[in-house]
Amino acid sequence: MNYYDKLDLENIPKHVGIIMDGNGRWAKKRKMPRTFGHREGTQRVIEIVEAAYKINVKSLTLYAFSTENWKRPDEEISKLMDLLAYYIKNQLEKIKKNNIRINVLGDYKAFPDKIVRLIETALQETKSNDKMILNIGLNYGGQSEIVRASKLICEDVIAGRVSLEDIDVESFKDYLYTREQEELDLLIRPSGELRVSNFLLYQLAYSEFYFSNILWPDFHEDEFYKAIYDFQKRNRRYGGL
Repeated sequence: MNYYDKLDLENIPKHVGIIMDGNGRWAKKRKMPRTFGHREGTQRVIEIVEAAYKINVKSLTLYAFSTENWKRPDEEISKLMDLLAYYIKNQLEKIKKNNIRINVLGDYKAFPDKIVRLIETALQETKSNDKMILNIGLNYGGQSEIVRASKLICEDVIAGRVSLEDIDVESFKDYLYTREQEELDLLIRPSGELRVSNFLLYQLAYSEFYFSNILWPDFHEDEFYKAIYDFQKRNRRYGGL
């Protein structure tokens, strides 16, 4: 089914988050190493970024590497780093041409130096772009983000830049990685798992959730539009009637 043709292009979620899950299981089903699944998953990243851009999503947030992913085997982590480097090197010019700004969520400086340099180049060369923001979660965890924001607030209070009375739900957002971005409207999780896995915990307060049994390497453009179509059928009351 072609879900793009069903979309109301005047009712597109402004901010979409995706937990890209299922690469390893996808590869295992094909009796291939997990890294084969991650490589195919990178192709879906390219496809879904283009799909989101096509329908004018303002912010797309992709969970690429969590703080918990360090528990994986060293070889798999190394391959993930190689894929990240490949993606940046091969997609940066297209991203720049399409006026997309890259923003990183998480402590990416824990990565190898060559990866850090590539990330910082991408951040610098896209910082003025304003068509769409591509947030990439790298060494990211929602709980760590909230703790980091709390520490930054404490530093500002101690320095006299803000007072305790200034701190509320809205001002707290200014200390998150997604500061000055649209509210998270929709969280998509492929792979059949029914949890948020420490992703955007503060931002998820009034997000709509869309879960799919499809593994991420099979989550093609039309499946993304299906999630958007499902979102458009919902009545968002924000606690009201």
